Amino acid sequence: MTQPSFVASAHHVGEEADWWRRAVVYQIYPRSFQDTDGDGYGDIPGITSRLDHLDALGVDVVWLSPVYRSPQDDNGYDISDYEDIDPMFGSLADLDALIAGLHERGMRLVMDLVVNHTSDEHPWFAQSRSSRDNPKRDWYIWRPAREIPGLEPGAPGTEPTNWGSFFSGPAWQWDEATEEFYLHLFSTKQPDLNWENPQVRRAVYDMMGRWLDRGVDGFRMDVINLISKTYPLADGPRADGALYGDGAALVANGPRVHEFLHEMNQEVFAPRSRHIITVGETPGVTTAEASRYTDPARAEVDMVFQFEHVGLTDGPGGKFDPQPLDLVALKHNLAGWQSALAPDVDADGRVTGERGWNSNYWDNHDQPRAVSRFGDDDPAWRELSAKTLASILHLHRGTPYVYQGEEFGQTNTVFHGIDSYRDLESINYFHERTGVGDDPTALLAGLAVNSRDNARTPVQWDAGAGAGFTTGTPWIDVAPNYAEINASAQVDVPGSVFEHYRALIALRHHDDAVALGTFRLLDADAADSWTLLREHVGADGEREQILLIASCTRAGLKTGPGSALRGRLAAEGLDLGEWEDAERVLMASLPVDAALGVPDLDGWDSVILRRRI
Repeated sequence: MTQPSFVASAHHVGEEADWWRRAVVYQIYPRSFQDTDGDGYGDIPGITSRLDHLDALGVDVVWLSPVYRSPQDDNGYDISDYEDIDPMFGSLADLDALIAGLHERGMRLVMDLVVNHTSDEHPWFAQSRSSRDNPKRDWYIWRPAREIPGLEPGAPGTEPTNWGSFFSGPAWQWDEATEEFYLHLFSTKQPDLNWENPQVRRAVYDMMGRWLDRGVDGFRMDVINLISKTYPLADGPRADGALYGDGAALVANGPRVHEFLHEMNQEVFAPRSRHIITVGETPGVTTAEASRYTDPARAEVDMVFQFEHVGLTDGPGGKFDPQPLDLVALKHNLAGWQSALAPDVDADGRVTGERGWNSNYWDNHDQPRAVSRFGDDDPAWRELSAKTLASILHLHRGTPYVYQGEEFGQTNTVFHGIDSYRDLESINYFHERTGVGDDPTALLAGLAVNSRDNARTPVQWDAGAGAGFTTGTPWIDVAPNYAEINASAQVDVPGSVFEHYRALIALRHHDDAVALGTFRLLDADAADSWTLLREHVGADGEREQILLIASCTRAGLKTGPGSALRGRLAAEGLDLGEWEDAERVLMASLPVDAALGVPDLDGWDSVILRRRI
């Protein structure tokens, strides 16, 4: 078929070689974005109907969570047909219309690629489990039962390894028909593919190529660092009180993962004339590994998602045992990633080459809402903290991601017991832990903070029934504050969270220091503020500097002569007195007009300053 033409727009990044370094990505969780047929589930025509909203925001790339055919055991991350659209979302013709609508506005489409595993209803797996001698048997990971005296094969305890699934329970499922276990790192309905088999890789690469030839512009690759396992498969360490062993070290960043990704790059991306944007989701990745994944010289992926910063609030019991956020630890963590993937620079500080690239995000479909987790969602502070969090994220070096509703400051929702949840991970965890005697009230308290369902409530478009998301009954309840927090109350409203995001995105498009400059965290150990310095040295030697100062508490921040902040920055070689004539580019609290200099900041306020020297 004819690929929809991409029409460059002055409102978005264009077609230069490194366009994606200036780009901002917007993630859509399709079932919660916009419903057009009243069934309570978002659909692809709903996304197309909102393209003018995304165009006005200024985002350059739209990333869709899976819309492929699926039994929806894990909301579409269990794919039964990689090359068709699930009827709940629409049709291939609807997707073609979406691609055309994006391209004609100067935006691009990224599809979620889930190839560590398929659905157990995928034809590949149906053949694989049909008999031990089926040609596709080795397309998945099958193992005989462990021999345990007194236990029948397939009984609990005879699994090939002691690993637990990421979605609770063992990571192995017994198949009665062929009398072997298959590996599923996630749901029992998500069997892992065997990437050691070259036929599997060939089938995946061919499928990816067909999507690209249809007009898709790239892929976000779900848990892609799990595709190479360490063989032979062996037991993992088992913590005191744990139900299962931890197999993460044996399945993440395995011995052939870089080989596989380079092969994918050469087979799928390199032969095509345009740049295909590639994003690897890599749980458990280290900074050293990330630099290997994203080094352009290695030709693997453009950038990776890492999870360290969103795991800083995990308690001894994991994500559902949440602990208070340590702001200093958060700052140091993100700065460490900036340092690990920093560019090469010459003696004058001019960037001479890239060695990696960051994906910068606060939240997504798997994480609770940013303003509730990292900011302050009290109604008195929500808008300011949402805007300040946005400024902090977008002033880090790398590609920023905006998750649907984040541009309005949507918050976590309110749950009314386990029946309010739709997320498989949350529901499985609750039943597993109550089954071994844990307190249900305490479990629900932890789920309310970090359940993925917080991010999956419908986008709040207006104050009408269904928040403008649907005319029917939504598949998951709308957050109760939709009448106060919604698009219609913010788009084109000066000082709104939406307009702040719009300004930040435009700044990245046009400002070299923000998009490409070097990064420095200042005053790193301050527990009440966040200060960043970006710098770009032009070919003529002129230095453009961008300074962000953010208050991260309700108390506010003094910046004038004699202030503690000014003294601490001076000790690190930055004199705020030299910024008295600097341009105020953007403030969280009010329009900057033509104001200059460094203002005192009220609680959760922030300012972005610019000067040239």
